[in-house]
Amino acid sequence: MTASLKAQVVEQALSEGFVSCRICRPWDVPQVPERLQAFLDAGYHGQMGWMAERTHWRGDPAQLWPEARSVIMLAESYTPDTDPMQVVGQPDRGAISVYARNKDYHDLVKKRLKRLARWLIAEAGGEVKVFVDTAPVPEKALGQAAGLGWQGKHTNLVSRDWGNWAFIGSVFTTLELPVDPAGRDNCGSCRSCLEACPANAFPAPYQLDARRCISYLTIEHKGPIDPELRAQMGNRIYGCDDCLAACPWNKFAVEASDLRYAAREELNAPRLAELAILDDAAFRAKFSGSPIKRIGRDRFVRNVLYAIGNSGNAGLRPVAANLLDDPDPTVADAAKWAVSRL
Repeated sequence: MTASLKAQVVEQALSEGFVSCRICRPWDVPQVPERLQAFLDAGYHGQMGWMAERTHWRGDPAQLWPEARSVIMLAESYTPDTDPMQVVGQPDRGAISVYARNKDYHDLVKKRLKRLARWLIAEAGGEVKVFVDTAPVPEKALGQAAGLGWQGKHTNLVSRDWGNWAFIGSVFTTLELPVDPAGRDNCGSCRSCLEACPANAFPAPYQLDARRCISYLTIEHKGPIDPELRAQMGNRIYGCDDCLAACPWNKFAVEASDLRYAAREELNAPRLAELAILDDAAFRAKFSGSPIKRIGRDRFVRNVLYAIGNSGNAGLRPVAANLLDDPDPTVADAAKWAVSRL
């Protein structure tokens, strides 16, 4: 019965658009508490204070929901249809991470997870909880435990079947389902992702110092960014794809099944001059339904001004100068830095 049910679960998951579905137990990640504590002790989490909270859940999924007996781990591809690094070579344009160039993945993936969960309840009963990057769940570690792939040297999940362009979601259930073999590390001696990082955010393979990570700096970090790191950001204004794009396993990347992950034309390589003039209302309108909206206008324009400062384009100097008296002190500081650089 359980083996048959598991086969049905996998079939249903693939029909929903997921590229892979594997199963583990909530307690199959015994290494997480020690690794999490080492990460926090080193201060690698920066301003992400929430990572130091609820560590008993973040470190042990079995404590998050003690009644759960199985975790259905799912991967959903968002592979770009163009070279994501092309825009990095266009200094008057802004580089937005591939995943954020259209609809918010949280909404899309969670709806798919909920449909799968409802189907499972209808078929076999039990109770379920679904998670996608919004709860203290070690999704990448669980993904490796379930055999979706392995955590690569850039700490993201990698698969021989779909590369590393994928969102990870989970369905916790009280049902006992057969588990899959854990993922095996296939990074070998490759260092492509580590060497691709513009800001040297990897102290060692499989370790990330978020305080130097451009994704963290552009999204999570509040206030002014260290001037040394500003220069490393280039024209990356929301997130960074360099380590993901460098992974050789992407030769097996699977095309995204949901067209809502395809980049909106105006977010593929937006002009910095047009983004810098956004006020709060215009920012909210432009990024409605986008994950970019959550960082707010001030932090976003701060990032745009750093990109302008890195552009080497004197024609953008007046754009930055117009923001020297911005009401937000961080934006004004970024404008001053950009003007001085140009």
